[in-house]
Amino acid sequence: MQRNVFFVSDGTGITAESFGQSLLAQFEGMTFRHTTLPYVNDRQKASEALALIQSTIAGDSASPIVFMTVVDDEVRSVLSECIAYTVDLFATFMPGLEKEIGLHALNRIGQKRSTCSSESYHRRIEAVQFALDNDDGAKTRHYDKADIILLGASRSGKTPTCIYLGLQFGIFAANYPITEEDLEEGVRLPKTLSTYRPRLFGLTIDPDRLANIRNERKPDSRYSSGRQCQYEVRSIEHLYQTERINYINTTEYSVEEIATRIMALARLDRRLK
Repeated sequence: MQRNVFFVSDGTGITAESFGQSLLAQFEGMTFRHTTLPYVNDRQKASEALALIQSTIAGDSASPIVFMTVVDDEVRSVLSECIAYTVDLFATFMPGLEKEIGLHALNRIGQKRSTCSSESYHRRIEAVQFALDNDDGAKTRHYDKADIILLGASRSGKTPTCIYLGLQFGIFAANYPITEEDLEEGVRLPKTLSTYRPRLFGLTIDPDRLANIRNERKPDSRYSSGRQCQYEVRSIEHLYQTERINYINTTEYSVEEIATRIMALARLDRRLK
């Protein structure tokens, strides 16, 4: 069964998406068609969003689901006319918070962003840039500045995880792909990495899943073959175990989950204030 899901926000929609997808992930056997409607911050845009959501009802056997983060009462009033199951984060949680804190909320769009310090903002930018500059082992001369260096086979999730670690936690994360050439040298760390052993953390993945991912990039190639993926994954896991490098299997996890688990297992501290 498939349901239409809308994430409606007067800002970027990231909060509505994160919250909604976390809840929806608990339901197996369901397919959700996601649509994000950001910057719905006036009556006209609210009416347009309402019309779009309502237009999906005729062709569906079930009403849509709406996750909403909107602070303006007028905009919320328009959207409340929608025939949908609506989860309004501000309406649900704000009254209780106001009562507990003893203050009225500002109801100001984008207030979450304004609470972040300039120092934290610049740290995020620098951390993401560091991840991009130190991607796929192209440059190793700046590894001494890294908080962590992710290892793994090509397409095992290293790059998006490094970027997320930088954006969400301000972590300076580099990554180094373990290649077939590295494995041919025997079960030992590449010389480039030996100096940075305390900062190394490994990623692994199910060989069949890896083959599927690689096949999207280079179909019907040796690179994406099941045999090659099986060889690389098993050899890299053996390397981790021999060198006593902590690692996790990324197959069943989202980027957010991978990053959070790495933070905990590597005992990294969030670098943002």
